[in-house]
Amino acid sequence: MRTVSHVDDDLKARLLKPRLAEADVDVPGIGTVRVRALNRIEAMHVQSAKGNEAIERRMLALGMVEPAMTEAEVGQWQKASPAGELEAVTEKITELSALGGDADKEAYKSVRGEPGPRVPVLPGAETGHDGGQPPNGDE
Repeated sequence: MRTVSHVDDDLKARLLKPRLAEADVDVPGIGTVRVRALNRIEAMHVQSAKGNEAIERRMLALGMVEPAMTEAEVGQWQKASPAGELEAVTEKITELSALGGDADKEAYKSVRGEPGPRVPVLPGAETGHDGGQPPNGDE
């Protein structure tokens, strides 16, 4: 049987202590908002949303510190703002949460690595892959 030491208690306390990074983001012509990183459960909750609009609403509702907003309020903001206004805010939440960035690049490389055959990406049901060589001559 293992005995619990003071070191184990300290480690456990450090693991359980909230440590979500925060940052300010300027929304041009509006003001500065404060956002924070999402915790693991929140990130999974965002990923379970259906569709890009719902994903963005959920991410912002969870990550906005000041002003705090509900998903419905974020939906109103989505409708009232120019197309790119929310992008800097969602990018900062993504960065603080360590969702994306190099992780996305590594996932992309694992599918599209060098050298070797490429995985065709089909834009719609009406298109198909002709099996021919890519324009740059790679297989």
